[in-house]
Amino acid sequence: MIEARRFTAGVAESEPVDVDRLGEARRGDGTLLVVDVVDFGEDELTLIAKALPIHPLALEDLRSSNQRTKLERYGDHWHVAVHAAEVKDARIVVKEVDVVFGQDWLLAVRQPVEDETPMDFHEVRRRFERVRLECRDDDLGCALWAVLDVIVDGYFSITELVDERLDDIEEIVFGDERHDAIPQEVFTLRRGLVRFRRAAAPLREVIGMLLRREVDWIGSESVVLLQDVYDHSLRIADLIESQRDLLTGLLEAHLAVVSNRMNDVMKKTSSYGAILLVSTLIAGIYGMNFHYIPELRLHYGYFYALGFMAIATVVLWVRFKKRGWL
Repeated sequence: MIEARRFTAGVAESEPVDVDRLGEARRGDGTLLVVDVVDFGEDELTLIAKALPIHPLALEDLRSSNQRTKLERYGDHWHVAVHAAEVKDARIVVKEVDVVFGQDWLLAVRQPVEDETPMDFHEVRRRFERVRLECRDDDLGCALWAVLDVIVDGYFSITELVDERLDDIEEIVFGDERHDAIPQEVFTLRRGLVRFRRAAAPLREVIGMLLRREVDWIGSESVVLLQDVYDHSLRIADLIESQRDLLTGLLEAHLAVVSNRMNDVMKKTSSYGAILLVSTLIAGIYGMNFHYIPELRLHYGYFYALGFMAIATVVLWVRFKKRGWL
């Protein structure tokens, strides 16, 4: 599905554009043609390629949905690949959005996600329409800001989810219930955090390039807005690194707890083995098949041996108990 609208500087309302007339809809300076593509196929991409001056390499990137977060220039236009993230059924779902733009046009391609709907652009449109009149002649910069701002704001919900999962894992690791195996929650959260980090961490470099005015058509008003998004992206990067370190620390703590429990089990096992050693030694000696053994014909020797075994067992048990080995 393709939806196109043309915005004119200083005019609040936008005008719809017929999809079959995209090539004629551009009006140069003071206007911005915005094309939103979602649930698309090869026919839609072919139509877009004929109407807009998209480089073949950029078009090839639009056909595949596994692009890294990046900002690349292709002659007179740019390609931004970003990734939105949201929480779905306590899972982290990453959705790619490709934005290709020139001086007076912007193409947003919301890539499909398996078993999920593509990123919702309702909030992007609302923020863009609210801010664009304040940016005067900088509709392009406002449009880029709206996309990036919504995506970065969505990252904070992911960090909140990760914090909750870390608290749950901490309860598992340090709780009273024993878990000798590594909790499955650790691996699930680690995979999700790795995917989230790959999507969010490079975004600050993309915004940094925009702030350095490498794109000529972004005005000073949008740069101020993008600076706020950049600060948020830095905060997200710091949160991701701290959560990653905390998750690693919880994993190491779990292994330490398991190791301590294993040492405790081995200590108790060794202690009981030492307690039984004296009794086993006595029984082994008097179980030998020799005729001349001291006290072999003692009338009460059997009871003496049992008594000595019992006394040695009790004495060793008390000593080990006082040392905390049992």
